[in-house]
Amino acid sequence: MKILTRPSYPRQAWALEQAGVHPLLARLYAARGVQSATELQEDLSALLPPGDLKGIDAAITLLSTARAQQTPICIVADYDCDGATACAVLLRGLRLLGFSAVDFLVPDRVVDGYGLTPSISQRVAATGAQLLITVDNGIASVDGVQAAKDLGLQVLVTDHHLPGSALPAADAIVNPNQPGCPFASKNLAGVGVAFYILLALRAHLRQLGVFDGQSQPRLDALLPLVALGTVADVVPLDANNRRMVAQGLARMRKGAPPAGLAALAQVAGRELATLSTQDLGFALGPRLNAAGRLADMRLGIACLCTDDAEQAQLLAAQLDAINRERRELQSDMQELAMAAVEQFLQSDAAPSALPAAITVFDETFHEGVVGIVAARLKDRLHRPTFVFAASAAEGNSHVLKGSGRSIAGFHLRDALDLVAKRHPGVLLRFGGHAMAAGCSINADRLPEFTQAMAEVASEWLDAETLQQKLLTDGALAPEDLRVDVADSLTQQIWGQGFAPPVFSDNCTLIEQRIVGSGHSKLKVQMAGQTLDAIWFGRTDPLPPQPRIAFRLDVNAWRGQRSLQLMVEAVEGF
Repeated sequence: MKILTRPSYPRQAWALEQAGVHPLLARLYAARGVQSATELQEDLSALLPPGDLKGIDAAITLLSTARAQQTPICIVADYDCDGATACAVLLRGLRLLGFSAVDFLVPDRVVDGYGLTPSISQRVAATGAQLLITVDNGIASVDGVQAAKDLGLQVLVTDHHLPGSALPAADAIVNPNQPGCPFASKNLAGVGVAFYILLALRAHLRQLGVFDGQSQPRLDALLPLVALGTVADVVPLDANNRRMVAQGLARMRKGAPPAGLAALAQVAGRELATLSTQDLGFALGPRLNAAGRLADMRLGIACLCTDDAEQAQLLAAQLDAINRERRELQSDMQELAMAAVEQFLQSDAAPSALPAAITVFDETFHEGVVGIVAARLKDRLHRPTFVFAASAAEGNSHVLKGSGRSIAGFHLRDALDLVAKRHPGVLLRFGGHAMAAGCSINADRLPEFTQAMAEVASEWLDAETLQQKLLTDGALAPEDLRVDVADSLTQQIWGQGFAPPVFSDNCTLIEQRIVGSGHSKLKVQMAGQTLDAIWFGRTDPLPPQPRIAFRLDVNAWRGQRSLQLMVEAVEGF
C-alpha cells in the first residue's frame, strides 16, 4: 500500500473560510473541488429545477391524466436499495398527490434477471394495470417496453443508468443520462429521479388549481428515503445530491423518518440523532439489499412503505435476520475465494505475482452475493475481479453468472466487450459500466474467460496502476485531534465522489496487541499525543515508526467518550 496526499488548494480554502466555513472543513472541501460556499448550500430552494429533465413534460402529462382518470398503475422496481427506495418514494408520493390505484412489482434476481423483460410486462398486464412505470431500470429494456406497448400498456421509464445504442419506445423517458438531456447533474440515483418527477407533478397540479401553496402535500417527508437510496447506490455526491442527502439526514436526526427507516436504524444499533452517511451506506442500506440478494425485495419495500411502527419493527427484524444470513454466506464465500487465490499462488505453475485480473468460481457460491465478494477481493488484492456462481435461473450448473468489480484505470464493461470480440461465444450476455459489470458464460468456457480477462488486464494495466494507493488528506494539526472534531466530521455529508476524510501521518508505535477475531489494537504517539487506534482485519506486526492512514473515530465505553484512530492502511502493507 502506498499512502498519498491529495493536492491542496489554499486559495479556495481561504475563500471558504472567509464565507464562514471552519478552517479544517474548508481545507477538506477545497481538496474535493468545492470552489464556492454556494456549493455547500443545503436548502431545497438550491436544488436544480425539475424542468431541466428531458421528458419531464411528457411524464407529467401521462401522470396527470392517470390521476384524473384513476388509471391503475404498476411500478416495476429494481431489487437493490436504490430500486426499493425509488419504488417507496413513488408509491408514497403518488398516494399523497391523490392517486389511489398504485401497486408495484419487483423482478426476482435469480428467476427474472435485471430490468423490464417481456415476461415482466406480461405479469404487469395481468394485474389490470394500464400504466407501467419503471424505477431505477428500463432505459435498456427495449424488448420489455415493446412487449408492454404490444399489450396495450402505457409506459413511463424513469432511470439513471446509461442507455444502450437504442432507446425503448416508451411514452415518456426521464433519465438525466439519456441523449440530449440538459439536466446539469448526471449523478441522480433512481430514487432521485423518482423524487424529481413528484416535484414536477406537484407543481403541475398546483398550476391546475388542485392544490395551493398551503394545501399541497409535503414531499420533503420523502427525503429520508431519497437520502438512503442515493448513498446506498454509491452515485457521486455532487452538490445537488448532497443537498438531498443533507435534507434527508436532517429529518432523520430530528426523529422524523418513515417508520420503516426508524426500525431499520434500531435493529442496526444506530441512533437517529447521530445518523451519518456511513450509517446509511454500511448499516441501513445492506439490510435492504440483503432482501434483494437472498429473499424478496417486496419485504424491503413493505418496510419502507408502512406507517405502522409495530409492523415496521417486525419487517425490520426479518430484514436484519436476512442480512445476518447474507454476512455469514459472504464470509464463507470470501474464505473459499481467498483460499483459491492462495492455492493458485502456491502452485508450481503459477507466477510469483498475482495475475492482472482475478477470476474465482466455486460450485457452492450463491449468485446473490457474488458482487459483494468480488468487491471485497478487489479491495484486498487490488485487481479487477470476477466471482462466478452456478446460475439458479438456468436450472443447471452449465451456465455461470459472474459479477465483477474493477480498479481505477480499467473499464470493466469495455474489457468484457473486448473479450467477447476476441473470443466469440465465450460470453452469453454481459453488461455494466466502468467499475462494476456482470456476465453469463458456459461453465466449460470458464478457463478461457479467466485467461482472456487476465490478458486484457495485463495489456491495459501497468505496474504503477496495479500498485495499491490510498489518497489521504495529509496530517492533522494537533489541536484537531479531538472528540468534538471527530463528531463534526462524522455529521458532514460524505460519500462517492466526495470521499470521507482520511488523514495520514508518521507515528511511533507504543503497543500492538491482537484482539477479537484478528484485529490489531494499537497505541501510538502522534503530534505530541498518545492515542488509541485499531486496525480491523489485520494483524501484521508493525515497525517502530509506521506511516498510517486513519479516520477519526469516537470510542464510547461505560459512558466515557474518547478519541480513537481507525487505521485504514499502513505504508508498505
